[in-house]
Amino acid sequence: MTNAPISLPPLDISRAGKDSATPDGGDISAATSGWRLAAREFSHNKFAVIGLAALVFFVLFCFVGPLIYRVNLADTNIAITNLPPSSSHMLGTDDLGIDVLAELMKGGQSALEIGFLAAALGIGLGAIWGAISGLAGGVTDSVMMRVVDVFLSIPGLFIVLIVAVKYGASVLSLSLIIGAFTWLVPARLIRGEVLTLRVRDFVSAARSAGSGRWRLINRHLLPNALGVIIVNITFNIADAILAVATLGFLGFGLHYPAIDWGDMLSKGTTYLQDGYWWQVYPVGICIVAVVMACNLLGDALRDALDVRLRRR
Repeated sequence: MTNAPISLPPLDISRAGKDSATPDGGDISAATSGWRLAAREFSHNKFAVIGLAALVFFVLFCFVGPLIYRVNLADTNIAITNLPPSSSHMLGTDDLGIDVLAELMKGGQSALEIGFLAAALGIGLGAIWGAISGLAGGVTDSVMMRVVDVFLSIPGLFIVLIVAVKYGASVLSLSLIIGAFTWLVPARLIRGEVLTLRVRDFVSAARSAGSGRWRLINRHLLPNALGVIIVNITFNIADAILAVATLGFLGFGLHYPAIDWGDMLSKGTTYLQDGYWWQVYPVGICIVAVVMACNLLGDALRDALDVRLRRR
């Protein structure tokens, strides 16, 4: 019995060259940076795209809109008070004869400015406090966290009301006051992140190389906790906008000629029984939409930046 030679099928060189670019099982593809993976995950999230688009829309609406839709908010006209929406006034007029759409843009400017400033201040304080506390450890960490616990036990809105009544409300003062009470939760979260980072090998190597505490915080710890920081910024913006709206609704917000959405909502509710819906619903929808956009954006960023929640 003889062994017949085994014939192999001809090799298709063109197909082999085409398939060689695609890694098979066990092959290693080109490495992709974490930020690119996060951006890809973010772009695949429909709610993230909706939230980002809504936030960009409101920024353009509030800051670019007044340059196109020019209305002098200082001029009142009793002859055109409480007019319904029309071609001359797209969202009608209020009890002073002022265009509601122009007021909506102006009030949105104040809300977004306070939201962004308060969030930046709160995240800045929280990041520094949490990083120092987590890196120091021991008694320093315990004392710093007890300070956070004390501030968390104080109702922040109550303090903001007292300060706003005593010293007056402006965009800068409200930003500082709200920012002074929004750094507590970010401080706790960043401290927890630093506690996990400080035992990593790259931090030990930096310490062995002679890096001081501030260099460790600035060059190693905070950059690696950037995901937590970015996510908390969006939530802090939403919280600050809600706080401003609450103050304005209670009558302790910005004063004329400054306008905020809460003050507009408070005035509009007094005329809601008269059927002047255009003084309530548009501003209420704006508040809900901006806060919802920030929350959607924060949830999507958390999912995109956290490798444990990222889809494979």
